[in-house]
Amino acid sequence: MNGQHGASWATAIQATLHCLTGCAIGEVLGMVLGTAFGLHNAATVVLSIVLAFVFGYGLTMRGVLKSGLSPAAAFKVALAADTVSIAVMELIDNTVVVAIPGAMDAGLTSLLFWLALAVSLAIAFVVTVPVNKWMIGRGLGHAKVHAHHQH
Repeated sequence: MNGQHGASWATAIQATLHCLTGCAIGEVLGMVLGTAFGLHNAATVVLSIVLAFVFGYGLTMRGVLKSGLSPAAAFKVALAADTVSIAVMELIDNTVVVAIPGAMDAGLTSLLFWLALAVSLAIAFVVTVPVNKWMIGRGLGHAKVHAHHQH
């Protein structure tokens, strides 16, 4: 981190990869569950978003809990570190999936389903990296985690 001069692209990419991991676990699980249970597309998207936040916060909390923080304090760090990053990633990811014709209605055995999910997460990653770079450079977002642990 370079304070007011901004964060490096490498730091932003690392933070975004961390976010992508939690988002991807939640997103894939939500899409798989929603599709498997025949949920309406909107319900599947909501489930995916909720699970992305759960797994994103959970991964951050797992790391900062090792520094000795209480669960409540670790949750506050996760909220400060990941909320904007996850929100941006989920907005882009779900917009792309919904925009790809037939992707939301494709079954779990469909190549379209998995390609749409992979493409949407890749696009979300590319869009979220500069957001994280800007935030970390100002001591916000994922910068809050670094006071408690190193990756």
